[in-house]
Amino acid sequence: MSAPSYGERYAASLMNTFGPPKLTLARGAGAHVWDTDGKEYVDLLGGIAVNALGHAHPALVSAVTEQMSTLGHVSNFFATTPQITLAERLVSLLGHGPGKVFFTNSGTEAVEAGFKLSRRTGRTHVVAMEGGFHGRSMGALALTSKDAYRTPFEPLPGHVTFVPYGDAEALAAAVTDETAAVLLEPIQGEAGVVVPPEGYLVAARETCSRHGALLWVDEIQTGTGRTGLWFEHLRSGVVPDVVTLAKGLAGGFPIGACIALGAAADLLQPGNHGTTFGGNPVACAAALAVLDTIEAEGLLEHVTVLGQKIRDGLAADPRVVEVRGEGLLIGLDLSTDVSAEVAAAALDAGFIVNNPTPARIRLAPPLVLTADDADAFLQAWPGILDAATGEGS
Repeated sequence: MSAPSYGERYAASLMNTFGPPKLTLARGAGAHVWDTDGKEYVDLLGGIAVNALGHAHPALVSAVTEQMSTLGHVSNFFATTPQITLAERLVSLLGHGPGKVFFTNSGTEAVEAGFKLSRRTGRTHVVAMEGGFHGRSMGALALTSKDAYRTPFEPLPGHVTFVPYGDAEALAAAVTDETAAVLLEPIQGEAGVVVPPEGYLVAARETCSRHGALLWVDEIQTGTGRTGLWFEHLRSGVVPDVVTLAKGLAGGFPIGACIALGAAADLLQPGNHGTTFGGNPVACAAALAVLDTIEAEGLLEHVTVLGQKIRDGLAADPRVVEVRGEGLLIGLDLSTDVSAEVAAAALDAGFIVNNPTPARIRLAPPLVLTADDADAFLQAWPGILDAATGEGS
């Protein structure tokens, strides 16, 4: 009798929340990963925009190893220098003046902190966006619009109104003097990389200011250099009240952050919120290594240039009807609903991509993706579409 496969062992031992895994991965280096059979892939998803420095980057490995060998965990009754330094660094990179940080272990937890912070205004109404995704916990799910995620767990907490993303007039009509916060992504990620119209964030800021509501920008997927800027909302010149971060912040080590600016920074007080592992020194050291490396290796400019090259290359095929995004957060619409087939064909060809909707493909590769890897993907792209659509066979 043969030993059970990894897939069989997975199915027998892990809850079926994600469905069968496409691969069992064994190791990675840079933007490449290898499965347990030894096949190599170019990772164009980066753990869903998490592996900012790719896999096994020496700076990240060194920072985590050194910190764990020095001080691995303390409770939040105490401070550590990586925690303080990272908080200062994030506020400085935002460049919006004074602010304070609450560290978490994930994007969902950062959203939970932001949700609770909004309640401390004395208001309960939140306006969020159709197509937005903010997490799966009960609070974060209350702010996420997708019915398939929400319905099994209703009733959900909160008084939340959803409006079409990018529609400044609909947003203005939904916000009142009883609104605590407006929550939006500067580019929607899970929806398939949806970019709002020019001026949308400015209009949202004006609406919030008019009604005394917090403008809360979710940069969990777009932040930490993903779009060629430290934070995507900086492109608009808008100053938000709350910014949530996670994903790429520590390059794969679990961390999240809820950053409040100005008066909002003092809304949460002792006893209002807490965490056991949030802001632990290893996660903070990892995040500092990521930020240092992005600066030292000039990755913001690299991401901007390479992202434009990839978008131009993808758009050259007539079976692609639209390409969107900034930097290395890229989404495209196909002319037919074959995104699942495209993702499968890409995997067969040695490239990992994501299909968030039936006609959309999303790319969020490591920021260290090389021009050679991008060229290899673009050269393979027409053949991937041929295989997915049955053309050329």
